[in-house]
Amino acid sequence: QFFSELEGTIPVIFGGRPFHPEQHSNYFVDVDNAAGAALATEHLMARGRRHIATIAGPADMQAAVDRTTGWGKALSAAGLPTGLIAYGDFTMASGATAMRALLERDPHLDGVFAASDLMAIGALAVLRERGIAVPDDVSVVGFDDSPAATSSELQLTTVHQPSTEMGLRMANNLLALLGGEDVERQSILPTRLVVRDSA
Repeated sequence: QFFSELEGTIPVIFGGRPFHPEQHSNYFVDVDNAAGAALATEHLMARGRRHIATIAGPADMQAAVDRTTGWGKALSAAGLPTGLIAYGDFTMASGATAMRALLERDPHLDGVFAASDLMAIGALAVLRERGIAVPDDVSVVGFDDSPAATSSELQLTTVHQPSTEMGLRMANNLLALLGGEDVERQSILPTRLVVRDSA
């Protein structure tokens, strides 16, 4: 409600699609989270993975919901099960906890899509602890293409989101609105897969 009231007096642009449906008419700039997650999942399937889990982000964050949706739709389209989900909070520790839970549920899982690079790195640490070879036994893909993705010897395959371009688009749209110009209410930027060592 605060942002709705604010939007009536000064321009407001969200970074990321708002979670609450009543805010979906507001101005925002985001990446295509669902398509990026589908891209990651399709890459895992192309590597022959058939037991593909996701380490999802919080269920009250729209980006996390969209990434889980993209993962699930890609699996469903291939006729593969979509039940292997564990939730984290985008931190390394939560990724490790989720990875342990997933291995308990399905010791035969062979692919993991993590909704953030940090959660993917937490998952990789658990796999390393247990002597599970990456990518031979389990392939892992993250999301963000943050500096953390290349910070260790085993570099992370991940979905790149154009954060700099998002920021520029938000700034340009805001300046345009302040100048009385019309801009797109919903600006969705594409993602791309960056293939490295983990998948």
